[in-house]
Amino acid sequence: MTIVFTFPGQGSQAVGMGRDLAEAFPEAKAVFDEVDEALGEKLSKIIWEGPEDALTLTANAQPALMAVSLAALRALEARGFSLKDKVSYVAGHSLGEYSALAAAGMFSVADTARLLRIRGNAMQAAVPVGEGAMAAILGLDQDSVEAACAEASESSTCQIANDNGGGQLVISGARAAVEHAAKRCTEMGAKRALMLSVSAPFHSALMAPAADAMREALAKVTKTHPSVPVVSNVSVQPLSDPELIATRLVEQVTGRVRWRETVEWFGARAPVTLYEVGAGKVLSGLARRIDREIATANIGTPADVEAALAALG
Repeated sequence: MTIVFTFPGQGSQAVGMGRDLAEAFPEAKAVFDEVDEALGEKLSKIIWEGPEDALTLTANAQPALMAVSLAALRALEARGFSLKDKVSYVAGHSLGEYSALAAAGMFSVADTARLLRIRGNAMQAAVPVGEGAMAAILGLDQDSVEAACAEASESSTCQIANDNGGGQLVISGARAAVEHAAKRCTEMGAKRALMLSVSAPFHSALMAPAADAMREALAKVTKTHPSVPVVSNVSVQPLSDPELIATRLVEQVTGRVRWRETVEWFGARAPVTLYEVGAGKVLSGLARRIDREIATANIGTPADVEAALAALG
């Protein structure tokens, strides 16, 4: 059996997430305290009490989601669970890749919180608000979406940002170009082309200044070999070399999140169980749509922790 731990990305956040973990497990509470100290503010208060618009801010949502994921993992580990002994691979969706690497010990929790705060601020600052956009394209093949993006990007930037599987592709770039591509996708037969409520055109070439910021930040941070290989968003390859992983994290800022291919890669190692560690159930839902043979489970509540311990031993 191949056991995979996956870690959610932005969009899975919700006010109150992780509070039950912190109340049930001192080790989980310690993660939130560590993140608060690393950032020099009470992010945990925003996570548990809101307001929602503050939690949704990219600079808050990214370290917040990591904190919940690591709190769940620490609760497991405090009861004898060993990631190195039980899990074959880790992976995360966009910012979730940082959570995966913290889980595998490549970064400390404190350093991961600081990296994600830098990442969130840099992504937000890369493009003036309103100039970028993202859209979800549902029910249209990738080649057609690529063609629509190519047409729209003749005068500006538009590209596929996320291949989430289940017939869902997300495009990103300059607002006018994304709107043009979304319209073309509808004309080409997409079931829906939905403009997304996001604050920046993530995973597009417009994020180049943020990539530069992450290159600088990652060069300075302490890195150790992860205890479990991480399957990279941009290469869909299991990686263990810290410097190569850092390079891929920089590329991830402007590159495509190849999540469908990642789940298919895991599915080829059947039988496989994919655990989603942290807030929400987005990745579990995507996995079931991509490959119905993959078993899924979630580790986001105290009850989930106990169930995972029983299943994994």
